[in-house]
Amino acid sequence: METVYRYRTTAHWSAHRTGIVEAEEIPRTINFSAPPEFGGDPGLWTPEHLLAAALATCFVSTFRAVADASKLEVLALAADVDGVLEKGQSGFSFTEYRLRPKLTIAREEDRERAGRLLAKAEHVCLVTRSLSGRVEMQAEILVGEAVPAR
Repeated sequence: METVYRYRTTAHWSAHRTGIVEAEEIPRTINFSAPPEFGGDPGLWTPEHLLAAALATCFVSTFRAVADASKLEVLALAADVDGVLEKGQSGFSFTEYRLRPKLTIAREEDRERAGRLLAKAEHVCLVTRSLSGRVEMQAEILVGEAVPAR
C-alpha cells in the first residue's frame, strides 16, 4: 500500500509584483514579492527566501526526529541556509545551498555521534532530497549551555 500526502497552497497576486500565499489548514497568510533585484518590493518574503526556509525548517525538523530516536540530548539547534542563485544558459536556478547547522549538545562524548546524526538528517531530509542544486553542509557542534534562540 502506497502512502501519499498532499500539501496544497494558493498564491494570489495582489499588486505590482506582490501577493499573498495561503493554505487551507493554516490560519496565517504570508505576504510575498519578487526579490528587489527582479523588480519586487523590499521587506517581503520572496519565493527564493521561502525555498531556503523550506530547507532550513525541514533539516531542523528532521534532525530533531533523528536525535530523539537516537536519544541524543540536544540543548539547541539552528540552521542557516544560503541559497546560491546563478544564471545559466537556461535561465536562473539554484546551483548550491550552504546548510550551516549550529548544534549544542550536553556532553563532549556525544560529539562524534552528533556529527553522524547531522549527516543522517541531511541525507534523509525530504527537501534536501528534492532539490536539484548541490547541498553543502558545514556543521558546528558546541558543547555546553544552550544558546537562546534569536
